[in-house]
Amino acid sequence: MTAIVDSLPADATHHDAERIFHDAGWTPCGEGDWAIALRSPDGSAAVRISPFDPVGPYTAALYREAAHTRQVPRLFAHRRLDGGGDLQVMEWLSEVDEQDAVAFHTAIAEREPHVAELVDIVRRIHADAVRELPWCGPLDQNPSNIMRGSDGRLVACDLYYADGPDLYATAGSDPAGFAERIPEPERRYMTEIPLACSGPWGAASREAMRDGLAAADAARA
Repeated sequence: MTAIVDSLPADATHHDAERIFHDAGWTPCGEGDWAIALRSPDGSAAVRISPFDPVGPYTAALYREAAHTRQVPRLFAHRRLDGGGDLQVMEWLSEVDEQDAVAFHTAIAEREPHVAELVDIVRRIHADAVRELPWCGPLDQNPSNIMRGSDGRLVACDLYYADGPDLYATAGSDPAGFAERIPEPERRYMTEIPLACSGPWGAASREAMRDGLAAADAARA
């Protein structure tokens, strides 16, 4: 599966990534507000592909640095995509009962002994994200972010997120200010996120945002 990622050209976008995984036999298995997911032919892995995800590198860093705790998903590959997209290949995860998810989130929030090492890594990387990224949100305590690995262990995933409502509202109301904070190469495809849960997002509104940001970029050039 890492060979697929390695085969992507340097300027690959989310469209290129989705196409090459489809061609390799990976099949759609989910869609959210920021990304789509495809499952490997043997069912052991999934790839998350986002057109625009500022926190993707921080999530990948968490999965790498906390791997020894076995309380995060196994990350097989991570790749930033042209235009601000993000690609993560990880082990296949299953849903858990909400009660179990809430209990795990509570353990994280209270830094209980069995998750203390994970919590320290989570908080350190999140502090970096808050310091370095515009619109980085607090830790996400959505029960759906606690899942179960193929071996049955509970794992925390997608704990970091961008404050989408504020981020997109600012892009629409103050494109000049937004353009100063996030450069064009890092948000070229920001109007292409799926919004499967929060949508629909009309084509006219997307076009208006693109036009406003294009004008702001031109004025800065």
